[in-house]
Order: sequence, then structure tokens, then C-alpha cells
Amino acid sequence: MKTKTFDERGFDIINNVFDNETVEHLTEKLSRLDFGETAKQRENVAFGVRNLLNIAPFVRDFADSEAVRNLIEPIAGEKARVVRAIFFDKTREANWKVPFHQDLTITVKEQKAVEGFTSWTVKADVSHVQPPASVLENIVALRVHLDETDETNGALRVIVGSHNFGRLNVEQIQNLKVSGETVTCNVGKGGAMLMRPLLLHSSSAAMEASHRRVLHFEFSSEKLPNCLKWFGS
Repeated sequence: MKTKTFDERGFDIINNVFDNETVEHLTEKLSRLDFGETAKQRENVAFGVRNLLNIAPFVRDFADSEAVRNLIEPIAGEKARVVRAIFFDKTREANWKVPFHQDLTITVKEQKAVEGFTSWTVKADVSHVQPPASVLENIVALRVHLDETDETNGALRVIVGSHNFGRLNVEQIQNLKVSGETVTCNVGKGGAMLMRPLLLHSSSAAMEASHRRVLHFEFSSEKLPNCLKWFGS
């Protein structure tokens, strides 16, 4: 992976990172988890699970593994630590689409009045907040694909380099949808996608009724100001 290319484009795809044994181990352990109130469900099927670092120690162990660190450290540095983990599974029962957007929120241990931190919400008993763009620019997201992912089952589509424009308003997003280069991010089973949260991305509903399981991690080397603490730290 070339760091300069990642910085310019805002994403990178690396296939064949994790072997079948690792993928099957993760898939099996996730299937046996009791997600409780941390999960979004449709027809009693969990399709989005927050706070994985707290409810699944094996997920944190995986995030700290050598294979993952080898992906993260060239971009985020040796001090980067995992601060969030989410599980997504797009299926027949839970088949959604999302328009082009940026990931603007982080999770923290408790709400505090800090300048620049706005739009506080609570989801699954965890405080979510929109931080200044400078905090988001320091985050690297890692998506570990537990299934083959392509345009038939809801692969991400991104607008190349759109993270370089900072936090975008609705008009700016519409303009970039017209003028920007859009790429569909096909990732093989056991592959990884690295991206910046401010990169514009969308996802279509799956055309095929199959699993599209993804472990989504966020890493940061930055300490939050004024006694704010990352929820996953």
C-alpha cells in the first residue's frame, strides 16, 4: 500500500489479507454473540451492531493483531489505537441503501461541553457526537470483509479524493456527485478496505440475497480535548 496514494484518494483496497481460517473464526464467533440492545434488527436478524469492542473481547484482540497493525501503522502511526468497532451484515431480511455521505460522528465515554463538539445523541446507551473536522481527519477506518463484496451485494461506492474538501454541505455533496470520480469498491473475502471518514461514500441495496458481513474499525492516534475520552479506549 502506498501512503501517498491513500492520502490523495482517501481509500485503498488490499485483497487476500486474512486467510480463510481467520475469516471463518471471526464469522463463527460473531454468529454466537448475544448482541442485546447494541444491535439493530429486522425480522429478529441483527444487521448492525455497535460497541463491539466492549461486548466482544476477541474483536479487540483482532484489532490489535499483527496483520491489522501492519495495515494501520503505515498510515496512522505506531500510536494509533482502535477506538470503535461496528459489525454490518446485509441480508435478505436487512437490505438497505444509503446515499452519499460522510461519517461525522465519534463515540465518547460521557458527554461534556467542549467547544466544537456538537449534535450530541445517545445510541445503545453510548454518547455520540460530531467533533471538529480536525479530529475526523486523524481517523483511519478499516473495513474487514468476511464475504465477497461487489456491486451485486451492496459494495461501497466512493467519490475519489472527496475527503480533501473537509466537512461538506448538501450542495457541495451534490456538486461532487456530478463532477467527481465515482468508484465501486469490490473487495474479496478476507480483503480489507482502508478509508477516511470524510470520504464521500454510499451503498446500494443488494441485488442478491446473500450475506455481506463487514467488521468496521476506526483508529486514531489523537487524544480528545478537555477530558473527553474515546468510548472504545
